[in-house]
Amino acid sequence: MRVMLDTNVLVSLLLFPNERMNAMMERIFSEHELILSSFVVSELKDVVQRKFPAKARVVDRLLLKMSYSLVYTPDEMDEALFDIRDKKDYPVLYTAIIEDVDIFVTGDKDFADIEIEKPVILTPADFMAQYL
Repeated sequence: MRVMLDTNVLVSLLLFPNERMNAMMERIFSEHELILSSFVVSELKDVVQRKFPAKARVVDRLLLKMSYSLVYTPDEMDEALFDIRDKKDYPVLYTAIIEDVDIFVTGDKDFADIEIEKPVILTPADFMAQYL
């Protein structure tokens, strides 16, 4: 399956590593295809630079170590695919939809109320419960 991670999951992996998250990533790498969007990668760099500037160099090291497909988030999007409280999150799920991602893993509660057929939206804990 194609699994996309949200920025908050990558920030957790980077700054707060733990055995369960590492196990989740190992499962994704060994049994699924990891997808990252250009929007998420850019947002990851911005968030880490702004909130944890001392860790900014670690972002490149993390991204270089990971095996993933990078997909492009377009500037122009169909705004009618779904509704979301925080419009800044729209590009993330929009990219997952147009790139035919099967599972979107996020810790952002704004995605919890969205009802779409695909991708399945899971928290990291839900992903681990179902796939570990």
